[in-house]
Amino acid sequence: MDSALADLTAALPDGTVVTDPDILASYRQDRAFDPDAGTPLAVVRPRRTEEVQTALRWATAHRVPVVPRGAGTGLSGGATALDGGIVLSTELMRDIRVDPVTRTAVTQPGLLNAEVKKAVAEYGLWYPPDPSSYEICSIGGNIATNAGGLCCVKYGVTTDYVLGLQVVLADGTAVRLGGPRLKDVAGLSLTKLFVGSEGTLGVVTEVTLKLLPAQYRGCTVVASFASVAAAADAVVEITGKIRPSMLEFMDAVAINAVEDKLKMGLDRGAAAMIVAASDDRGAPGVQDTEYMASVFTEHGATEVFSTDDPDEGEAFVAARRFAIPAVEAKGSLLLEDVGVPLPALADLVSGVEKIAAQHDLMISVIAHAGDGNTHPLIVFDPADTAMEQRAQQAFGEIMDLAVGLGGTITGEHGVGRMKRAWLAGYLGPEAMDLNRRIKDALDPDGILNPGAAI
Repeated sequence: MDSALADLTAALPDGTVVTDPDILASYRQDRAFDPDAGTPLAVVRPRRTEEVQTALRWATAHRVPVVPRGAGTGLSGGATALDGGIVLSTELMRDIRVDPVTRTAVTQPGLLNAEVKKAVAEYGLWYPPDPSSYEICSIGGNIATNAGGLCCVKYGVTTDYVLGLQVVLADGTAVRLGGPRLKDVAGLSLTKLFVGSEGTLGVVTEVTLKLLPAQYRGCTVVASFASVAAAADAVVEITGKIRPSMLEFMDAVAINAVEDKLKMGLDRGAAAMIVAASDDRGAPGVQDTEYMASVFTEHGATEVFSTDDPDEGEAFVAARRFAIPAVEAKGSLLLEDVGVPLPALADLVSGVEKIAAQHDLMISVIAHAGDGNTHPLIVFDPADTAMEQRAQQAFGEIMDLAVGLGGTITGEHGVGRMKRAWLAGYLGPEAMDLNRRIKDALDPDGILNPGAAI
C-alpha cells in the first residue's frame, strides 16, 4: 500500500495524511478503550468536504476500510481503528456560521458541542443537546450517535435539532440533505437516516442546526432518598404531570465517588439522589419547583433542597456530570447505555444491583431518569482476568435485563463495536435485514466503519 498511500498524500494538502507511528497510536481507540483496536495505515485529517471526497474515492478504489472519528470521546467503540485501514478524523473541520434571523447554525463537524453553544450564545440563542461530555465531544460525534444529554427530558436529542446535512458517501459523492427550513417533507427523511448511523453510511461534513432562544436559568431541586424504588416512583409521578428541564439520578456508588472528589457535602448514606430543574419563567417555574419538591417529600426523601441561585444549581448539575470520571477513578469501566420505559426504572436499577452482587462487582447506576436512559458503570481491574470476565458477563446480562423490561441496548451512546453482538437479537431478523440492505445500498463495498453497529 505504500505507493497507493503516496498517491493519497499527494492528492491532499500537506499534513492532511499522517503516518507517524506515535500519532497513529493515539487514534487507535475512543473512550471505550476497545482492547481489540488495530493500528491504522494512516490518519487523514481533512478541512473541507472536497478533501473528504478525495479520501473516500481513494479508499473505494483500493478497498481500504475507513473509520470516521470525531473527538474520540465515544463510549461504544464506534471509532476503534482497524489494521490496514484509515482513520478519517473531522477534528480540523471547524467552521460555523450563525443566522439569528432563521435561528440556525451551519457548522462543520469538528467543533465541540460547547463551542457551538458558545458561538450561538453571542446571538442570544441556544443549542440544547448537552451530553455530559459536552465540553470535549464534537458535533460530528453527536450526530453519529444521536447523542442526548441532561436536558433531553424536555428538549429532545440531537436529531431533533438537525435540519440539514452534507454527507459524503463511500464512493465520494457529496449529497446535501434538508436545510434551514423548519418544515420540509419532500422525499424520504434521509437526513434522519444519517443521524445515529455511526459513520457506517457516510461521512458528515456539514450540519444545519436548529436553535432556540437562550434558556432561562430557573430553579433546581435536589433530593436524597433512602431507597432507589422511592426515587424512581417520584420520577414517574413527576413526568406524568410536568416536563422538567432536567431530572437526573445518581445511585449510592456515584454519590460517594463524586463526594470523594468534590467534597460537596452530599449525603453519603443515601441510596439515591435526584437532581431536578425547571426553566419555565416566572410563576410556572416556581410552581414546578414546588411541585417536584412536594413529590420528593411525599415519596420519603430524606432531604430536599431547592434553590433559584444559578450558581448553586449548577454546582449540583456539575456533580452529576462528574459522575463518570469519579467512578472511573475506582478502576477501569465498562460503560452501559441501556434504556427502559419509565415505570421499569426501579426494576432496572434493582436488577443491576443483583447482577453486581452475583458477580462480586462494583456497578454504579447514573441516569437521565426523566426518559429512562440509564448508564450502569461496571468497575473492574483489567489486570485481573477473572474479574474482567465477570465484568463482560455482567455487561451482557444488563442488556438482557433492559430488553426483558421492554427497553433498549443503547439510548444515546450507539452500538459501536462493544454492543454489536446484541444488535440482531434486539432488533429481530426483519429489522436487522432492513438495516443491512440500507447499508449495502449506500456502501456496497463495506468500507465505511466495518465491524461497527450494523
